[in-house]
Amino acid sequence: MLGAVVCVLANVILFGRITGLFATTSFAVDCHSQYENSVSTIINNSVCPFGIDINPLNYDRLYKLCHYDNKTISSTLPSLTPLFRENVMHIVYLFFGFSILMFLCASLEYICWTTATKRQTSRMSVLLFRSLIQRIITKETKAQLSTYSNAGQIAQEVFSSLRTVLSFNGSKSQQKQYEKELKLNEWYTVRKDAAFGAFSGWLSFINFVVYSIGFTFGSILMSYRNHRTLTISEILVVVNMFAQALGLLNSIGPFFLSISEAQGAAVSVFRLIDEVHDENLNEKEILEENIFDEKSISNINGDIEFDNVSFSYPSRENLPALNNLKLIARANQTTALVGSSGCGKSTCVSLLLRYYESFSGRITIDGQSITDYKIKQFRQNIGVVSQEPILFGISIYENIRFGKMNATRAEIEKAAEQANAHNFIMKLPNKYETLVGERGIQLSGGEKQRIALARALVKQPNILLLDEATSALDNVSEKIVQEALDRACKNRTTIVIAHRLTTIQNADYIYVLDKGGVIEEGTHETLLAKEGGKYQTMVKMQQSKKTINTQDGLMNMVEAVAADEEQLVERVRLLSESEAININQRVSISTRNKSVFLRLLKMNSPEWMFILIGCLACLLGGLRGPMFSILFAKIINEFNDCKYTDIRRRVLITSGLLILTGVIFMILNFFQFVTFGIAGAKLVSRLRSKAFACFLRQEVAYFDRPENSSGAICTHLSSNAAAIEDMAGSRLGVICQALSMSTFGVLLGFFYNWRLTITVAIPFVILLIASIIQIQLRSRLKTQSDFIYSQASTLAVEVITNMRTVKQLSIENEVLQQYSNMIDQVLIMSWKPDALSTIVFALFWTMEPLTLGLLYWRALALVENNELDMSSVVMVSAFGMFALGTLKVIGMLANRIGASFAAAHAFFDLFDRIPTIDNESNKGQELNNFSGETEFNQVKFIYPSRPTVLVLNKLQLSIKSGQRIALVGASGCGKSTIVQLLERFYDVTHGELILDGVDIRQLNLQWLRSRLGVVSQEPILFDLTIAENITYGLENISID
Repeated sequence: MLGAVVCVLANVILFGRITGLFATTSFAVDCHSQYENSVSTIINNSVCPFGIDINPLNYDRLYKLCHYDNKTISSTLPSLTPLFRENVMHIVYLFFGFSILMFLCASLEYICWTTATKRQTSRMSVLLFRSLIQRIITKETKAQLSTYSNAGQIAQEVFSSLRTVLSFNGSKSQQKQYEKELKLNEWYTVRKDAAFGAFSGWLSFINFVVYSIGFTFGSILMSYRNHRTLTISEILVVVNMFAQALGLLNSIGPFFLSISEAQGAAVSVFRLIDEVHDENLNEKEILEENIFDEKSISNINGDIEFDNVSFSYPSRENLPALNNLKLIARANQTTALVGSSGCGKSTCVSLLLRYYESFSGRITIDGQSITDYKIKQFRQNIGVVSQEPILFGISIYENIRFGKMNATRAEIEKAAEQANAHNFIMKLPNKYETLVGERGIQLSGGEKQRIALARALVKQPNILLLDEATSALDNVSEKIVQEALDRACKNRTTIVIAHRLTTIQNADYIYVLDKGGVIEEGTHETLLAKEGGKYQTMVKMQQSKKTINTQDGLMNMVEAVAADEEQLVERVRLLSESEAININQRVSISTRNKSVFLRLLKMNSPEWMFILIGCLACLLGGLRGPMFSILFAKIINEFNDCKYTDIRRRVLITSGLLILTGVIFMILNFFQFVTFGIAGAKLVSRLRSKAFACFLRQEVAYFDRPENSSGAICTHLSSNAAAIEDMAGSRLGVICQALSMSTFGVLLGFFYNWRLTITVAIPFVILLIASIIQIQLRSRLKTQSDFIYSQASTLAVEVITNMRTVKQLSIENEVLQQYSNMIDQVLIMSWKPDALSTIVFALFWTMEPLTLGLLYWRALALVENNELDMSSVVMVSAFGMFALGTLKVIGMLANRIGASFAAAHAFFDLFDRIPTIDNESNKGQELNNFSGETEFNQVKFIYPSRPTVLVLNKLQLSIKSGQRIALVGASGCGKSTIVQLLERFYDVTHGELILDGVDIRQLNLQWLRSRLGVVSQEPILFDLTIAENITYGLENISID
């Protein structure tokens, strides 16, 4: 870094020196010309021409020159040429040398401390203003990210419960909520861009002020300083020092915006990191705890006692969940907890697992408080099987291994056998390596429950907690799972929470809970014999509702299990294949040559007025470089005058023009950022809204594919929109202005002198090609890395959504390691592109001094051949430097540009996809007097994600209007499939599904679903009020 700073300093000094050389030589020639015009006056009067004041400071340079005769002067000037050439070539060689080490830029005050002091005032104003603007941008970014977070929560909730959303026609209401958050985001984005536009414009204006004040003050010092002579070269070095510093600060403007945005984003991250946890639970210690150390506990097998335990959930502190609860679960016995919903059964399990800490009382094992144990080791000794088993989107083997991370293959298979899962697993194509899909979607309820039980048993827990483990299963699956549970409970301390009382008849002891306390206790027989008791009442109610199974003659248990296993055999075969195919498709699709920019522009057409104003501001703002170059060359030329009074006057006038020009471009800069900010914010909102709607349009089969999980979709909506936002708003204005300035600089350079400009044009083309290569590299990397990021996002969503399961299994470190490994894949993948990007980056920073050296080398030859004057050298060099400098900005943004193009491709691929069943279609018939008569006519059905598994085979079923029918059978036999076909989540593969005599495919989909009422096995409620959940998907419904 220090070496780079030295190189920058050297290059700035060299630029000032070489420009000063040309200017000084021009000064000598001009004075000679003035002398020839006044030679008679000089000879006759032996004094200099009027206006040339000779004093002790300029005696050597002027007096002797003015008193030489014409012959002496004429003979002296040619002798200066070899010296001039030698000095120029010396500096050119130094340019070449320093260009090799040139990577970063900086500024340093040098030579004239008086001028430096003046410049420091301007610099301080810039820093203070930057601090103010940075605060504004950070504040707006925080608000912006808050709305994005709310929108992301809506998307996650919708796509993780998509079937419920579609069943109740909730797409429109969810779309409105999503767009509402996006509208708020537009306002924050525009305010942020306006703040940064003000900062960028102010910075540009200060740059003009630096040159103006520097040259003005320098001209004054040349006349009045009394301790040494000040040269043009010295003035140029000092002024360029500060201008270079401000120019670099201006060039990192887009990145300054990113830094401010990152600061806003970091607020929520650090707030989460610094969040105050339960004072009794140190989460950091939990993460660092090693559950396999030598001091691992293994004797947790005593009586579990709840001693006067009281507890209220933090979100409902005024509503006690447990109230002085007293109960004992004896060691190696099965203890059941029963009661109505909300009586505190599951709360007991949560407190025992230390998800929460009780307010009063304590929970002990053999008299020792559970708070005395290390929490991860304590949980490792407890096995849990809940009502809704949580499986992760990985293989069966890895899901079971989560129960015990150091388990051997033999231990895992033994646990599966104990859970009645080994047989059906071995019939799968990939056996234990079979992927289960997100939330275990590829498995039936009974299969998921058996794998969850195997996961609990693999660690051979001393304590087993069964939280309504069979309540969500059908009768056949319940019997299979219950047999496995009965075997698992032997010789273990077991606490069973039961809804179906028939499952706990063999329990050693039963507690009946109500309002957080025990109201009855005893064995099944003693409680049943208690007349009028709560337990007896509950048993009688369940018996009265019990239906007699009339299907026993149709299938026996063995047939049911066999059918269940056969249906699963090839259910997940294509998961890995579809994953590989998907990667190839994404790469090939994103590399197709599409007019992405034109499509984005078309989507942004409603904001054409803002875009037009922004483009005009960019076009005029592109004249900043040429205007500055012209004024810069003019002000240098003013120093060629022999009369100091004229120098001061002319420099003052030109400096005033510089300030006026700076004001104009400051205003243009502000309008550029605001207009492009408005257009960009609208475009990003429109893209996200349309993508959200397009996802909702897709058929349900689309979401069965692993690459289209809810986490992957949320990643698509957030990361791709963020990539577009990086370039669609104010940064697009920066790029347009840079292109405009570069183009104007090169064109005007050709206009003044094409021979010299060609020296700049060649590296200009090289850098442009390098930028294009950089964009392509980053676009390809973005496409490839998106899939990995979607996998990582899916894992993150699974873990966060099921955090209780993660904590209960004590696998926090393991899932963190998995997540890190996924991210590391992107780092490995990006190694080669990063290496090439480094070369391109270095090329951008070395090309400027290298080009300066070449330019002045070429200029020297042209000057010597009288093909170019000195002022043109200064002007063309300024044109060239502005062109290369602005192109450097594009190069620095190339990574973001490439990512934006890849993101745009991903959006348009989604927009162009035509769903096989359009969930938002308004086409089709709407039947009058719909009766609901239904017929399945020789229906065959195969799930698109499982093309080798025939789920329905020539199903013939007629349901008359007003009939009430029941569908029973083993897991995977097709019961739920029939319901999904009626909701038209899928279309039949063969045959017909007819409603009131009309093929279901001919009916209006929105109308059809509005006529169906659905209550599913796992009811989904949204983050809305109770009233809003009841009226979900309906419009104009009163509270009555």
